[in-house]
Amino acid sequence: MANCTHDCSTCSSDCASRTANFLKKPHRGSKISRTVAVTSGKGGVGKSLATALLAVRARAMGLSVGILDADITGPSIPRMFGADMLATGTDGNIRPVTANCGIKVISMNNLLEHEDDPVVWRGSLIAGAVLQFWTDVVWGDLDLLFIDMPPGTGDVPLSVFQSIPLSGAVIASTPQKLVEMVVKKNVNMANMLHVPLLGLIENMSYFVCPDCGQRHEIFGESIADALAKKYSLPAVSRIPVDPALAELADSGRIFEADTDCVAEVMQEVLKSRKI
Repeated sequence: MANCTHDCSTCSSDCASRTANFLKKPHRGSKISRTVAVTSGKGGVGKSLATALLAVRARAMGLSVGILDADITGPSIPRMFGADMLATGTDGNIRPVTANCGIKVISMNNLLEHEDDPVVWRGSLIAGAVLQFWTDVVWGDLDLLFIDMPPGTGDVPLSVFQSIPLSGAVIASTPQKLVEMVVKKNVNMANMLHVPLLGLIENMSYFVCPDCGQRHEIFGESIADALAKKYSLPAVSRIPVDPALAELADSGRIFEADTDCVAEVMQEVLKSRKI
């Protein structure tokens, strides 16, 4: 701003300079080229699945990849990758768990003795834990770090968008028209905080009949292209309803999945800015 005093404590503007003042550096043992947040306005739309498939595709391309599971109270990434063992390390030096496919993972479930132990924390404490996954985890050299976000626009998404230097964000959604409202919330939040939007991944987009091969839009007609056009999202990918895909996730073998369904958005991820 023309009249900026560079004193953010007395300013309510959402300008880029203000956002930059909150940015935190990763652990000194981390060298990360790109960070991409996968976000959604509501739960249950397949955000973690979208994150996992993007990570698997990047790894298959020969990239070094990590996943920061920012969904502290509802983590699912470790189970999907068969990486639900405890993380190791000392104070301020946490080592992520490495899945069989080579993807590095850190999640609250990697710090709990039992994966079904509830995390009964207030929002500020949860947000602080997520930032520690950035500042205290020794990620090493990574080409891509995906951040699996909790739903909504509350404490954790705000902390991630303001405190972690993001290359961009991907929005996860489903075909229902009701979802447009929450997609718009994500778009508006990203724009407010100057985070580039890389694309939209529509989960449960269609089902292919195993007998006749016909495609059925069982949860309603896709609105992904219309949303992308309306909100200037550069790419759209669609994940089908596939029992085989669900079985791979449930059995900790998501890294065996076919990831062609996220190819379009992955292209935009690879073109995103380096941090």
